[in-house]
Amino acid sequence: MFSFAYPQYFYLLLLLPAIAGLFLWGRAKRKRNLEQFGRQQVVKNLMPEVSPYKPWVKLTLELLLVFLAVVILARPRAGVGKATEKVRGIEVMVALDVSNSMNASSTSNQQDISRLQRAKLLVQKLIDSFDNDKVGLVIFAGNAYMQMPMTSDLSSAKLFLDNINTEMAPTQGTAIGAAINMAKHSFTPHAKTQKAIIVITDGENFEDDAAGAAHQAQKQGIQVSVIGVGSDHGAPIPMPDGSYLTDDNGQPVTSFLNEQMAQDIARAGKGIYVNGNANDAVETLHEALDKLAKSDLAQMTYTQHDEQFPVFAAIAFVLLIALLLLLERKNPWLEKYNFFTRNSQ
Repeated sequence: MFSFAYPQYFYLLLLLPAIAGLFLWGRAKRKRNLEQFGRQQVVKNLMPEVSPYKPWVKLTLELLLVFLAVVILARPRAGVGKATEKVRGIEVMVALDVSNSMNASSTSNQQDISRLQRAKLLVQKLIDSFDNDKVGLVIFAGNAYMQMPMTSDLSSAKLFLDNINTEMAPTQGTAIGAAINMAKHSFTPHAKTQKAIIVITDGENFEDDAAGAAHQAQKQGIQVSVIGVGSDHGAPIPMPDGSYLTDDNGQPVTSFLNEQMAQDIARAGKGIYVNGNANDAVETLHEALDKLAKSDLAQMTYTQHDEQFPVFAAIAFVLLIALLLLLERKNPWLEKYNFFTRNSQ
């Protein structure tokens, strides 16, 4: 079966009659100009080396070259076959803390990037390290909210990630357990698929039993790891008006990274804890995920075609060489032959 990938390029074949028309117009104009010098036969005898047929040969070669160029652009293909490829990977659900404390500095330096900004950078680098894996996104504060269901479209995942901010959660708090439970029920229902939950938080959980939720997820074969963002030296929590959050006594509230709680959650989920400020945080987490056995996530079926344009390109190349070597004057070895008139007897 012969087909073309881009048949719309055949509209360019309209150039062929245009080129032929220009050639005929040019030949007619040339004839009129020569007739100003005298009778055609007399003028012809004054130009014995001018070939009467080579312009037509040249036109034919040019038209063929244009035709072949259009065919090459249309991308001719022959043969149709179907191939199936298995996609192997794991499913990863990211649970991202968007409570107000994530607006605090990620280090002891108040001028450094916020914890949420660092968390988003870490997730982006993690997504970039994925190959055929699937990823989903849950955000949480006082409650958990599904931000993006499980998908293999990693580009879309990064777009969703860019739009996350602390104003997306109407209820403040840090319900890590609720986020783990929502993430646990967001995987595809394939029993053999390896699953992992990555919680990114400053660890200040006051809402529920996060370690218990991680343990329940682990019992269902889901690994729970934690990335801690923030500083154990603490940082004030900035407010939208430029001030800092204060307590009932008017004193600035300092938010600390609770590494102990984060480690307890990771331990209960049979995962690992990683400090988000470490230079190799993403690499360490990716190595842990790589230890999970890859499974068949999907099968991709696509159609194969045998590309035929190289054949047409080779013919066009030969014709181009012939066109470049073609001379306007007669070939000396053909001068003794007359292809268009009969010799008088």
